[in-house]
Amino acid sequence: MELIQLRGHHLFCLLGFRGMGYSEAYAMNMKHIHQQLREQPHTIVRVISGADDLCAKFPCDQPYHCDAVRVFEQDQALLHVLQLHIGDELTWQDIEKRMRTFATPDLIERVCFDCQWRKYGVCEEGIVRIQHGEGLRELS
Repeated sequence: MELIQLRGHHLFCLLGFRGMGYSEAYAMNMKHIHQQLREQPHTIVRVISGADDLCAKFPCDQPYHCDAVRVFEQDQALLHVLQLHIGDELTWQDIEKRMRTFATPDLIERVCFDCQWRKYGVCEEGIVRIQHGEGLRELS
């Protein structure tokens, strides 16, 4: 089974993913990871610091923010809420259990207040889905 490496805030970005992205290649990569986690929730996720499997497809024609201090702060804040640490390896299913236990929709407003995708409200909706045991949203 494939191991997926994700940073803290991307655990939450996946909850709200609707097919949008920074480029077609980025969106397709995120869709692939999203679908794998949705269809195979026993997939192992390694929590890492810095650029992860999603950042790998960030378009080179846009300002690269994956190493920005603010992004690392978001990662740390969200990992703290989930009681996860850099280097932890657990299944996506176990990550969802932690989200059900520790995350609330207002977390996105507090931690991701400056994210360009926040205005869509999809990450908050994603947390509600997880809280109801519905898992990641099926992509159309």
